Amino acid sequence: MLRSHNLKFKLLSVSTVLAALMSTAGITNAQSIVKVDGSSTVYPITEAVAEDFQIAKRGAIRVTVGISGTGGGFKKFCRGEIDIANASRPIQKKEMEECKKSGIQYVEMPVAYDALTVAINPKNTWAKTMTVAELKKMWEPAAQGKVTKWSQINPSWPDKTFKLYGAGADSGTFDYFTEAVVGKAKSSRGDFTASEDDNVLVQGVASDENGLGFFGFAYYIENQKKVAAVAVDNGKGGVIPSLETVEDGSYQPLARPIFIYVNVKAAEKPEVKEFVTFYMKNALKLVQEVQYFPLPPSAYATIMANFTQKRVGTIFGGVSAVGLSIAELLKREARIEFEHN
Repeated sequence: MLRSHNLKFKLLSVSTVLAALMSTAGITNAQSIVKVDGSSTVYPITEAVAEDFQIAKRGAIRVTVGISGTGGGFKKFCRGEIDIANASRPIQKKEMEECKKSGIQYVEMPVAYDALTVAINPKNTWAKTMTVAELKKMWEPAAQGKVTKWSQINPSWPDKTFKLYGAGADSGTFDYFTEAVVGKAKSSRGDFTASEDDNVLVQGVASDENGLGFFGFAYYIENQKKVAAVAVDNGKGGVIPSLETVEDGSYQPLARPIFIYVNVKAAEKPEVKEFVTFYMKNALKLVQEVQYFPLPPSAYATIMANFTQKRVGTIFGGVSAVGLSIAELLKREARIEFEHN
């Protein structure tokens, strides 16, 4: 059974459970708080971990999980406002510099893989497969106000106006999609419906026969009766996002690692250390439960060792990693060649 990704429902269910547990235990106030914010893509995983962790702690530790987008999360993280940042892309050089200015050191912890999904309305019978070139033609900056109909993307498609839905500018998903498809991060037409909340994007595509959007795989799989996934053709035929196509590396260039970043100083607090430890021990199960793609068990052990040994910095050097397979990610992790912040 899938956990709900609806923010209001999630918060209501967790607060209700915790209130009952705290009452039973005679606890009137949570003793400690772990603050997490950032990516809406990573949110379902971290929220599932937070829910189970809080229940296990019987309300003694509270975990707050916000959704301000990867960029928004890093801004708060590098100001020391939160303990952990959810991120759907690696930390960028400018963010590394901001953290360095504030004296914030961090451990970079990949937690899963996502298949960034291009979605259409189920009534759309013509664009079930799209090439990367077609997606670029639709989303590149030069298309704004000029390329507005399906027939302009492919002459065999209807002469109907499409409507686009995508992640907001503070989103790591926006950064990744634009770099993978258009060729440059944040390079996009501006005349589309943007939101940091993937549920808004799902509803937009679901309610519009001519809608097309992109968001994390978990949001697609939970709503697959409302939206349909586009098979992405990167030169070898259309490939649908799935466990198999992510693991074998064929779903490219839209398969990507997703992360949490932990403030090293914050990790000295018992509640943060306990939460991160719980996260790594339960990641394999909970990543699958919320319909993302887990790393091998040995990878979580390596990542936990990095945390325990305070191996700070990033293996990405402040640059993106478009098209990185799970096998390639694990090779980088094994080398432990960190760029220190």
